[in-house]
Amino acid sequence: MIKKITTLVITIILALTVVMPSTSYASDIKGHQMVNELTHWANLGVILPDSKGNYNPNRAVTRGEFAAYITRALNLPASDKFQFSDLKVGDSLTFEIQAAAGSGILGGYPDGTFRPNEKITRQHMAAMLYKALRYLNVPLKAAPLTFNDNNKISKQFHEAVATSVYYNIVRGSHEKKGVFFNPQGSATIAHAAAFLYRMNVTAQQYGQDDTVSPEPPPVETNNNSYYVGTISDTTITKQPTVYVTYEQAEAAYEASKNVNLLFQGDKIIKMSSGIASAADVAANTVTIYGNKDFTNALTYVVEGSELKYFGSNDTYAIVQAGDTKGYAKISEITLTPTSLIKGRDYYYVLNGMLSHKLYDHIKQAYIGEYVIGEAPSFMAPGVHYYGTDGVHFYNTNGQLVGKHYQYFQFASLRQPTNYTAEELDYMINTILEERRTVAPRYANILTESRLLGLGAFLKTVEQEHHVNALFILATAVHESDYGISTNALQKNNIFGIRVFDANEEAGSTYATPNDSVLAFINQYVNKNYTPQSGGYAKGAVPGNKTTGMNVHYASDPFWGSKIAGHMYRLDNRFGRKDYKQGRLAMVLNDGSTVNARMEPSTSSPIAFTYKAKVIGESGAFGYPVAIVEEATGSDGYIWYKVYSDDNPPADFVWIRSDLVKPL
Repeated sequence: MIKKITTLVITIILALTVVMPSTSYASDIKGHQMVNELTHWANLGVILPDSKGNYNPNRAVTRGEFAAYITRALNLPASDKFQFSDLKVGDSLTFEIQAAAGSGILGGYPDGTFRPNEKITRQHMAAMLYKALRYLNVPLKAAPLTFNDNNKISKQFHEAVATSVYYNIVRGSHEKKGVFFNPQGSATIAHAAAFLYRMNVTAQQYGQDDTVSPEPPPVETNNNSYYVGTISDTTITKQPTVYVTYEQAEAAYEASKNVNLLFQGDKIIKMSSGIASAADVAANTVTIYGNKDFTNALTYVVEGSELKYFGSNDTYAIVQAGDTKGYAKISEITLTPTSLIKGRDYYYVLNGMLSHKLYDHIKQAYIGEYVIGEAPSFMAPGVHYYGTDGVHFYNTNGQLVGKHYQYFQFASLRQPTNYTAEELDYMINTILEERRTVAPRYANILTESRLLGLGAFLKTVEQEHHVNALFILATAVHESDYGISTNALQKNNIFGIRVFDANEEAGSTYATPNDSVLAFINQYVNKNYTPQSGGYAKGAVPGNKTTGMNVHYASDPFWGSKIAGHMYRLDNRFGRKDYKQGRLAMVLNDGSTVNARMEPSTSSPIAFTYKAKVIGESGAFGYPVAIVEEATGSDGYIWYKVYSDDNPPADFVWIRSDLVKPL
């Protein structure tokens, strides 16, 4: 579904082509047949010059470049859930390709690669344009294909080519023998500029919004759209003065003691106090960056999520998810002044258990609650507590009342469970039997659930791949609705693998649930989240939006605490064999690297190195590990033996104690 913000962005883009001053570019654009389209995208920073200032319009465009053009043109949100094996971690082009993939606009090859440096073929380009039109909610109409080389267009691209032809986005070449599409031929940068330009015009003319809201008003060419105002109780008063620039409006905002709101149009973009939340956006997720240029993605959250607010302007908002403070695009953030807050996420204590109630700031309704684990002693029943990271808890006045690490949320997944295969199967059978009467959809759960009989295989995986079997089971329970989700039943996909926020019907297909388990371990847990080679290594624990898998694996900011809650409830009911059986600690690697060694000595070989990471605004989150024992090394230091986060070379490694903080 095209969102209202997407239509607004396109409207702004088209308006900018009229009001932006002409910019002088390299001579390789001047006089070109497609000078208008090239200049348009150059003005907007979609097509970038090389180091010499040339745009090379007649050079063949690559797959990676065209993906980047689409991401920049549509301002696609960052995504890291869809990954390709041949992309460089941290490279700006990688982020742009992943953003397009996360928005459902492109895919890779069967071997898991994207091949960004290959010249893009015309039919592959048509496929990306087709998916971009679908993303923009343009009716996908097809024209009859009358090219002389129709038979050379691969069947899977027929519809995409026909749609691009219908909207006159991609055209054929006129030759003596007729009109040819040349599907395997490459396209130039100038062609790419023209195709994208026609696509945007098409989206403006035919894009649809399935809400009843009217189309956004045209952007005023003089940009006099800033206002200041006040809020008293629940009444907002916008002052009539229109400011031409943000700087003028901000000066008025700062100068007046009575003004506490700043608007762009009707949107609040600055306030004296309140909370932020992830807005309703096309990709359903909002990225938080480490810089104001939005190039260093730190983490992301699903739309409707609550965020701590620190300040903002007309470009960005400074917000916090988990313990990660960063920058989000103001267009993707909703600001709610304190007196207008209708609901919030909060924690509370019931029967000695810590529960978490969740509020969706788009739906403006509470959407569920869950038990995480035992409540800390500083919390009292009947009181609401607030916090974004699941560790630091505040009262209604914003004062810190205590800090508490939930055990399973920060317990190393490398430490094996104490439950046997038979006990895991007993857990599964028992919880499925109870689920059978909870709702009609569970009526056949005892015969249909893809979790049945997994116990032995989970223990085998635990032994061979060093991932806790109870964690695997808890994740499968959470992601597959006890093994009866659509993806589980139809695709044996019990972990929601490649099910994107923007397309929940997507998802990988597996021959058996066991294959889904192996994919979860080999393609995610043991590939992306290990310190030696993982591109998203923040710790092998469920975690939050600052440490652990939750930073990059799930857009739900409380995915880690929900998984921990499943683990706690299973363990607490079926024997309490795992709770607090490990000694939790954090490697102190803020701005530095920490070596894990084979033996307790600085002269011992290095097993692997923990790279520097963002440890959070409070400094409370390093790289989580589980301490097994401690010893005095030959160098005189105390050393901790911990479960290895990279295996091989060893099941255990040693870290010097002054580089580790026990929790």
